[in-house]
Amino acid sequence: MPDDLAAAEVSFRGSGGLVLHGSVISPVRARSGRAGVVLVHGAGTGTKRNKLLGEAVAFARQGLSVLIYDKRSEGYSLFERSYSQLADDALGAVQTLRRQPGVDPAKVGIWGLSEGGWVAPLAASRSKDISFVIVVGANALQPLRQQTWAVAAGLRKAGVHGSFVDRAEPTLYRVITDAGMFPEPYYDPEPVIASLRQPVLGIWGVHDLLTPPRETPPIFAKALEKGGNRQYTFRFFADADHAAHRTPDGGVTRLPELAPGYAELVGSWVGEATSGRAPLAQVTGPAPVQADDTVAVPPAEWWESAGIQGAALVLFLVAFGGYPVVALVRRIRRRGGGSSADRAGQGEAAPVKGAWLVSAGGLAVVVGAFLYLFYSIMTGGKLASPGPLVAERPLIWLALQALAIATVVGTVLTFVRRPRSAPVGERVRVGLLMAGGVVFVPWALYWGLLLP
Repeated sequence: MPDDLAAAEVSFRGSGGLVLHGSVISPVRARSGRAGVVLVHGAGTGTKRNKLLGEAVAFARQGLSVLIYDKRSEGYSLFERSYSQLADDALGAVQTLRRQPGVDPAKVGIWGLSEGGWVAPLAASRSKDISFVIVVGANALQPLRQQTWAVAAGLRKAGVHGSFVDRAEPTLYRVITDAGMFPEPYYDPEPVIASLRQPVLGIWGVHDLLTPPRETPPIFAKALEKGGNRQYTFRFFADADHAAHRTPDGGVTRLPELAPGYAELVGSWVGEATSGRAPLAQVTGPAPVQADDTVAVPPAEWWESAGIQGAALVLFLVAFGGYPVVALVRRIRRRGGGSSADRAGQGEAAPVKGAWLVSAGGLAVVVGAFLYLFYSIMTGGKLASPGPLVAERPLIWLALQALAIATVVGTVLTFVRRPRSAPVGERVRVGLLMAGGVVFVPWALYWGLLLP
C-alpha cells in the first residue's frame, strides 16, 4: 500500500448470509465527513479485491474512502449467477463502508464495472442509503445481446465475415441459452435505470470492445429521463478501453494506467453530487468507436430448441457413426472365421456408392462445427483467433462447408444407388444413413454451413 494511503480489513455479510471480505482504502490524512464509494467487480468467479486496487488507490487519492472486496464464488459460475444476489452483496458492502470512522454515511455511493454496471444500479434502486452511482463500461442492453455483439465484433475485427459470424455464432448462443447455460440472458436493465433517483456518472472508453459504446449511453439517458432523473454526467475517454484504462491498440490491450483525467473526474463529480450540485444531462468527450450495431437475439423456437438440436445430434452420431461401426464389426467377424451362412445372415452386400462419403463427411462436419464454434466463442471478444482466413472466411469453416456439401451430394448418390434387393439388415443400415443425410440438409442450412 502506498505511504499516503491506509488500508483497513473488513468483513460483512452478503446475500444469503455469505461472509465476504474486503479492504477500505483511505488517505492517511483523511478529513472527517468524507465521501466513500464501494467498487463492484465485472464478470468473473471469485475475483479478488486486488483486481480493482488500481482504481481504489486512484480514487482514495482524490480524498475518498474506497471499499473493495473479494467477489463471491458460491452461487456464481460461468453457467450460474444472479444479479439480484450480487446487488445484495454490494448493499452489504455499502452498509459496512457507511460505518467506517470518518466516512459521512450520507455520502456513500457505488461504482460498477462492466457486469457491475448491471449490479450497481440494481443495488442503488433498492436502497436510499446509496447517494450516487458510477458505472464504467456499463451496458443498458440485455446480457445475451451484448455478449453476441462482443464476440461477433471481435471476429469481424479479426477480418471474419459471412455465415460463420452472421449465422453460426448467434445461433450457438441461442441454443446455449435455451439449454440454461447462459445466466441472466434476458435481464432488462432499463426499468432499473429508470427507477434511479441518485446522481449518475457514466464513463466509457472510446475503444470499448465488450460493451457497445455508441448504443448504450443513449439508452441509459433515455431511461433516466423517463424516470425524471436528469442528474447524469456521461464522459467518453480517448485512447481508453472497456475499463477506462489506457490502451495502445484500440482496446485490445489494457494498460495498468487509468485514462488521464478519469480519477480526477470521479473525485470532483462525487464532491458535486454529494453536495447537491450534480451536473444536469451533461455528455462530453470524443465520439466512441463502434463499427457494427448490436442485433436482437430472440429466444429459440421449439424447432430450434436445445432439445431438438440434441436429438439431431444423436441421430447424426447413430446414423453417420453406425455405418462404419457395423462395417468394422463385420470385418472382425469375418476374420474370426464365421461361416458363409453367418455372413449371409449379417447382411453383407457390396458397398453403396456415396455411403462412406455421407458417413465420414457428416461426422466430420457435426463434430468439427461444434468444436470450432465453441472454441471461437470462448476466445472471441477483443482479440478473436479464428485461424487462417480465405476470402474473409475462416479456412476451417470453409473446409467444414465443403464437407457439408459433399455430405449432401453423398446422400443423393446413396439414395440413387441404394440396394433394393439386399438383406434387411443392410437396407436398414443404409436407410438410417440416408435419414441422417436428409435431416442434415436443414440442420446445415440452419447453422450456416450451406450458406455463403
